[in-house]
Amino acid sequence: MESHLINPARIDFVTLRLFCAVAQTGSITKGAAHCNLALSAASRRISDFEAASKAVLMERTAQGVRLTPAGHVALQHALRLFQGFELFSNELSEYSSGSRGHVRLWANMSALVEFLPSALSGFLQRYPDTRVDVEEQLTGDIVRAVVEGVADVGIFAAGSPTHGLNVQPYRVDELVVLCAQAHPLAALERIDFKNCLVHDFVGLNRGSSLLNTITTAAQEANFPLRLRVQVRSFDAMCEMIAANLGIGVLPLGACARKLKPWKLKAIRLKDAWAQRQLLVATSASRALSTSATLLVEHLRKA
Repeated sequence: MESHLINPARIDFVTLRLFCAVAQTGSITKGAAHCNLALSAASRRISDFEAASKAVLMERTAQGVRLTPAGHVALQHALRLFQGFELFSNELSEYSSGSRGHVRLWANMSALVEFLPSALSGFLQRYPDTRVDVEEQLTGDIVRAVVEGVADVGIFAAGSPTHGLNVQPYRVDELVVLCAQAHPLAALERIDFKNCLVHDFVGLNRGSSLLNTITTAAQEANFPLRLRVQVRSFDAMCEMIAANLGIGVLPLGACARKLKPWKLKAIRLKDAWAQRQLLVATSASRALSTSATLLVEHLRKA
């Protein structure tokens, strides 16, 4: 009888890493770039991996690729195998370099801009032999990364499902309405969000928890959100707002230093959701390393 088991000799570290990258980005092109491979070589590796698996693992569409049910199973196993390879490599390199700890921290833009720089500086001064790899990601991606073991620690805004995670309060993030000093709202000190909805908005791209927050608030107020410009960062939002292309909702800490130099006005929101809770999350099914445990404790106390 013909065996349907995958031949391990046909799967290597590079292919596993590539498959994980393609699955997580939804794009062979992006996965190839992440792994420093030519697109043709990456496509061939993915095809060979599917052939070895004797299953269709990815559906190709005009928008990119998405995993089939078999692909989701393959991803879980690939992540475990890849993480085993990574742990082996990291532990050897850390012994040779003198670095005895490694933590993968994924955080949303608010935490990364407002709170993490000083907190990480203090942590690394106290534990200089620990390496912390930090990535800025969207909330949904952070949750999945921590659940799947791609990240050790995640920081994101409360409101997303947290099944499979241990979560703890981290910081409170105050959201404000930002406008140019020449804007009609600039004369105000506080405002209800529903009264902002007659104006054009500058917002972040789709998928951000902040955009989801203000979109939901607009729906609850029975007003459309007049989203005129969408950008990828708080700095870009501030630039567009300073050019009077619209108003925006940002964390106060992310824009406070730009108010005077850029001639901007921050208006406090009266709405309860403007006080946004940030959470620190770890996996509920995997034990934390000593370094990750120390980092979580430091973040809670910082």
